[in-house]
Amino acid sequence: MKIDLNADAGESFGNWKLGRDEELFPLLSSVNVACGFHAGDPLTMGRTLELAQKTGLAVGAHPGFPDRVGFGRREMAATPEEVYADVLYQVGALSAFLKVRGLPLHHIKAHGALYNRATKDPPTARAIAQAALDFDPQVPLVVLPNTPLEQEAQRLGLRTVAEAFPERGYSRDGRLAPRGTPGAWIHDPAEAARRAVQMVVKGRVAAVEGGWVEVRAQTLCIHGDNPSAVEIARAIREALRAEGVSIETY
Repeated sequence: MKIDLNADAGESFGNWKLGRDEELFPLLSSVNVACGFHAGDPLTMGRTLELAQKTGLAVGAHPGFPDRVGFGRREMAATPEEVYADVLYQVGALSAFLKVRGLPLHHIKAHGALYNRATKDPPTARAIAQAALDFDPQVPLVVLPNTPLEQEAQRLGLRTVAEAFPERGYSRDGRLAPRGTPGAWIHDPAEAARRAVQMVVKGRVAAVEGGWVEVRAQTLCIHGDNPSAVEIARAIREALRAEGVSIETY
């Protein structure tokens, strides 16, 4: 059994540093690199790819809403046409840096509020999937399972990769618990590791309301801006290996 372990990265901006990418990267198998809209800038993108290349990680594009102040986590009144153009623009920007380094674009994964909206709103999901398909139909789209994002991508014939979040709480409907609500975040590395094992080995995880929710996962995400991201990644990696699960990309 194997699982991909990914994290959002390259989310610093100018003199403002966010995340512990240098410590985190050796623990992962893939990264989602910010493309300059919600975070990141050209220099940060280039330096992040240099680090990813040195550590042998697969690199994906991480497009978000154009909202650096809100870190891409605030809802924006963007039309599907705008979402399509914004995603295409950001993926293209990162791909230029990948091309210079001779690296392939491994996947595409939307960020924050854009990702969340696509799990509920079919037109937004369709716009993201169409942009990914038009850019390169061979590049998979990372999705939350059983949502419009997965359904619209598959309807277009795009390959999808099911994602789960061991350091986020889940509601019984299989969606992530809203930020700021009790149980939405798991900060204890040991607890996050237990949840990762539940997700990968048993295909389920405890819901914040009690009981269990089914989980389908080909990749596990760790939020790079989480202060405990390195400790959580290390604990997850060790717990999965103890269960005979290897960390490698899809």
